[in-house]
Amino acid sequence: MKHLTALLLLLALCVPAFAAGRSPRKKRKQTKTEQPQPAPAPAVPTVEPKPAPQTQTAPARPELPDDVSLGFTPAQTDSLLAVWRERQRMDAYTEFFNNYILVDSLIPDTTPDSVYVGRLRALASPIQLPYNPLVKSYINRYTDSRYGTIGRVLGMSQYYFPLIEEELLRADLPVELRALPIIESALSATATSPMGAVGLWQFMPSTGKSYGLEVNSLVDERRDPIRSTQAACRYLRDLYAIYNDWTLAIAAYNCGPGNVNKAIARSGGKTFWEIYDYLPRETRGYVPAFIGASYAYAYHRQHGIEAAEAPIPLSVDTIRVNRLLHFGQIASTIDLPLETLRQLNPQYKIDIIPATTKPYTLVLPQRSVTEYIAHEQEIFAKDSAYLKEYLDPANLDKKRQERTGSVYVVKKGDTLGAIARRYRVTTAQLMRWNKIRNPRALRIGQRLRIEGR
Repeated sequence: MKHLTALLLLLALCVPAFAAGRSPRKKRKQTKTEQPQPAPAPAVPTVEPKPAPQTQTAPARPELPDDVSLGFTPAQTDSLLAVWRERQRMDAYTEFFNNYILVDSLIPDTTPDSVYVGRLRALASPIQLPYNPLVKSYINRYTDSRYGTIGRVLGMSQYYFPLIEEELLRADLPVELRALPIIESALSATATSPMGAVGLWQFMPSTGKSYGLEVNSLVDERRDPIRSTQAACRYLRDLYAIYNDWTLAIAAYNCGPGNVNKAIARSGGKTFWEIYDYLPRETRGYVPAFIGASYAYAYHRQHGIEAAEAPIPLSVDTIRVNRLLHFGQIASTIDLPLETLRQLNPQYKIDIIPATTKPYTLVLPQRSVTEYIAHEQEIFAKDSAYLKEYLDPANLDKKRQERTGSVYVVKKGDTLGAIARRYRVTTAQLMRWNKIRNPRALRIGQRLRIEGR
């Protein structure tokens, strides 16, 4: 009995101790499964409790509308697209000079030759761009602010160079060949030489036709920026295949491969500079002029030259036309000046798109495309009013004489009489065609039109 009482007393002491040792585990387990509720704070009747600061939650993402046009009209969409394309083209133009051309201080006339040499070498190109006194004379000519040539060319290049560069890259040709239209036409799509060469690339009629360009009374694709550039790319590839030297190919582009071959045969040379003395006089300066134009285009800012404003809309689109159409039908229906249509479509010589047997292209400012499409039926309905006059052959000849002609850029030392004798016209005719009152008031860089050539 004594032993049983001791055993019961021992068990009574052990059970509470065992339970006390187990309670923390139970509490931890309970903490994991249940969060204890905090005791309410005692109310204070005299003091207003401050509201607890609200936690900032991320704003809900707005739902995108199902309509991808965002509610804009087609005309507004075209306008926004035009702004984007113009900005893109201007940004690309700016990026070229900011990122790829070394920027340094403006250079005076006493700049060391080593500066020119270094800059030409920096224009890494498969076309050799050497420096010598002849090249320097052309650099000085193109960078002389008195002429204003490069400023105007830079303005035009914002429209033409993206088109030209795209075709050069597509043909796997050096992009530096874009400088050729600078020395050929000063980037004027309607430029006409006294010998009859026309357009940015100054194709003669026979050469243009041999490379697939349409040349007739109504259409002259030598003036079409894209079609003429495509033809020039094919021609330049053929010339390079003959000589395997870009300076010789460029010289042959100017005077023809026949004259280059004669110069090679007579001199025994294999490079442009070795055959220089045996080339025609004009061609001797052609490659140096190409180098000078390339330099001036790349480094115009170092000479204090800025680009003029582009006179052509930079954002454009193309429409296919399947009916005979006069530019006047468009200009009289939608808000688009006739002169803008002529600038964007210089290949149509008398404002007529002769789409009778095949379709032709019509280039419009991006902002005007939707408006044109919306009024297309109204535009074509005016054909009898605008085309009746032009379907008479006599009227066609008259209009062709009015729209065709040569353009001469006044140079230092030019006089109106000398220019008239050069083109075999009278001074009075030049003054009448160009509305000149004082024949002694010519300006360097002034463009004179010579009608009927």
